Amino acid sequence: NYQDAPWVFNASRPNQISEGLQNRHLSVWSSHGRYYDGNKGVWKWQRPVLFGTTEDLYTQTIVLPYLIPMLENAGAIVFSPRERDWQRKEIIIDNDGHSNDYKEESLKKKWKNTSTQGFSFHLGNYNDGENPFTSGTARQVKARTKDTKISSVIYQPTIPENGKYAVYVSYQTQKKSVVDAEYIVFHKGQETHFRVNQQMGGGTWVYLGTFAFDKGCNIFNRVILTNHSKHRGVVTADAVRFGGGMGNIARGGQISGLPRALEGARYYTQWAGAPRDVVSKSNGTNDYNDDINSRSLYTNWLAGGSSYIPKKEGLKVPIELVLAVHSDAGVKADGTTVGTLSICTTQQGNPTFGNGLSRRTSQTFASQLITNAKRDIESTFKKTWNTRGVKDANYSETRLPDVPSSIIETLSHQNFADMKFGQDPNFKFTLARSIYKTILRYTASLHNKACIVQPLAPDNFRMEYISKNKIRLRWNEVNDPLEPTAKPTSYNIYMATGTSDFDNGVNVNTNSYEITLEPNVVYNFRITACNRGGESF
Repeated sequence: NYQDAPWVFNASRPNQISEGLQNRHLSVWSSHGRYYDGNKGVWKWQRPVLFGTTEDLYTQTIVLPYLIPMLENAGAIVFSPRERDWQRKEIIIDNDGHSNDYKEESLKKKWKNTSTQGFSFHLGNYNDGENPFTSGTARQVKARTKDTKISSVIYQPTIPENGKYAVYVSYQTQKKSVVDAEYIVFHKGQETHFRVNQQMGGGTWVYLGTFAFDKGCNIFNRVILTNHSKHRGVVTADAVRFGGGMGNIARGGQISGLPRALEGARYYTQWAGAPRDVVSKSNGTNDYNDDINSRSLYTNWLAGGSSYIPKKEGLKVPIELVLAVHSDAGVKADGTTVGTLSICTTQQGNPTFGNGLSRRTSQTFASQLITNAKRDIESTFKKTWNTRGVKDANYSETRLPDVPSSIIETLSHQNFADMKFGQDPNFKFTLARSIYKTILRYTASLHNKACIVQPLAPDNFRMEYISKNKIRLRWNEVNDPLEPTAKPTSYNIYMATGTSDFDNGVNVNTNSYEITLEPNVVYNFRITACNRGGESF
C-alpha cells in the first residue's frame, strides 16, 4: 500500500477526505480514438459510426464529464493515456522557448540547468518517433524551507480566447527532488495551490486541473512554480501546457486534423514523452495495434519503480488499478438490451502482478463491476438491464498491465435499445457513479480500509434577503436511497464576482450561508455536498 505523498495534491480544497480514494493513483481511459491506417494511407475511426456516434467518441462522454470527476472528487489521482481536455487551443511555455512568457526570479537560491534532458517545443508537426521530452533542457533550484526570499518561475501565457483550459506541468525527477513542489494557478484573478511530488513523474505531462482563463496576457492568468518546500532538496522546472490542443503527430505525411482528445492513445503517449517501445510496439508499422497496446504500456512505464511495480524501470507513479471503458458491439433483434460485460485476463501473462499480487484479483474487480452496474441501473430506472457476465480472455488491455485491471463493456453501441439508455445523461451519470463506487470499495477492501460514498449534489438552491445588502443562501440535502453512507455532513460554497472565476470555496456544516453583498456587482454561486468520502457534483 503506497502511503507517501501523492503525485498531485490540491492544497486549496476546502473539504477533507479521509475515507474516499485519497492517495489512490488510477489509470482510466475511454476506448479507441482516431488513428492512421497505414495500409490505406488515411486517418479513420477505429469503430463504425452508428446512432449518432462512434465508440471512439461515445465512451469519452461517460469517462470525461462523469467518471473521472467522480474519482477525483473522492480524492483519487487519475491518469489517462488519452488527452482529457476537449479544448482545441494549446499554449506551451518552456524555458527553451526564450520568450517573454517564461520568467525566472532568483532570490536566495539560483536557478540552473539540470543534468537531464527536458521538453523542447517547436512549431509545426512532430514526426513519428520524435520525443519532445528528450530534445530540450530543464531548470532546477535548491528548495527553501523558509517563506522569505523565495525563487520562482512564472509562466504567463497569451490566451487566444476566453474559455476553460487544462493545465499540465512538467519537470525532471532528480535524486533530491522534493515531494511538495508548490505550483500556483492564477485563473481569472483567483489562485489555486497545488503540491506536486517531483520524486515521481518527471519527463511527462502532469495534469493539475482545468480552469477558466481570460483572453490575452496578464498577471491574473498564469502559473507560478516556487522553491518553497517543507523539505530540503531541489525543485525542477520545465514546460507548462494550457489546453488540449490539436493533434500534431504526423503519420504518412499528414495529421488527423482533429483535436488531440479525439485521437488514440498512441499519439498522446508520444506527445507525453513515452519511450519508443511504449508508443509503438510495432515500430511504426501498425498504429491500430499500437494504440491498444500503448494504453497499458504507458501505465506500466509510469508505475515502474513504484511500490506496485517495484522491479521495472519507470517514473515511480504508484498506479494500482487500471480500467478501460468500452461499448462493445452486438445486436439483438427482439428490441431488448445487450447490456454490460466485463473482461479480465487471469490465464495468460504472468500469474502475479508487479508486487506479487495474484492475477486473479482482476477477476474479483471485473465481477464487482458487473454486479454493481446491474443493481444501480435497475434500481434507478426500474427496468431490466442485461448483463453478460465476466469474460476471462486474452485481451491486451487486461493482459499487459502489471496491476489489477478490467475492461467494462458498458453497453452495445450497435444496438438501438442500448443507445436509448446510453445517450441519456442520467444513465451516463448512474453508470459512472456505479463504476466509481466499485473502484472505491475494491481498493478499500484490498487495503483493509473503511470507505464512504460521496454525496449526491444538493438541490432546491434558493436565496432570500435578510436586509438590504445581506442575503441567505439555502439548499436541500439529497440522500441516495442506494447508499446509506452517502449522506452529506458539510457543504462547499463557491463564489464568483464580476468577471472573476469561482474561488476555491468555503466549507460549512449547515445547509444555509449568509453573505453581505457589494452594490453593483454580479454574484454567482455553486453549492456542493461533502462528507469524509468526497464531494458531490
